[in-house]
Amino acid sequence: MDAPVPASLLESAAERFRLMGDPVRLRLLNVLLERGEASVQDLADVTAQSHQNTSKHLRKLAEGGLVGARRNGSHAVYRVTDASVPGLCLLVCGSLRATQD
Repeated sequence: MDAPVPASLLESAAERFRLMGDPVRLRLLNVLLERGEASVQDLADVTAQSHQNTSKHLRKLAEGGLVGARRNGSHAVYRVTDASVPGLCLLVCGSLRATQD
């Protein structure tokens, strides 16, 4: 059986897990998956975070390639750009639900 994570991808995989391992970032991703797109201010309001903290987390997610942004006037509007994010969230949450039953 082949290793589930090839040695050449270990560092990148660990970084992806670190990015998604923060509760605030998971909340942001969850909102973006529900809404499709949202502005920084909308995301800050929904997640009860400051605008500055929300921007910091979104910047990390964008640098990691999980989200992207577009300008809408003077506002940045974010969306999930990595197609693996919904599946990863469903897989992990499904596993957690199964252990809670």
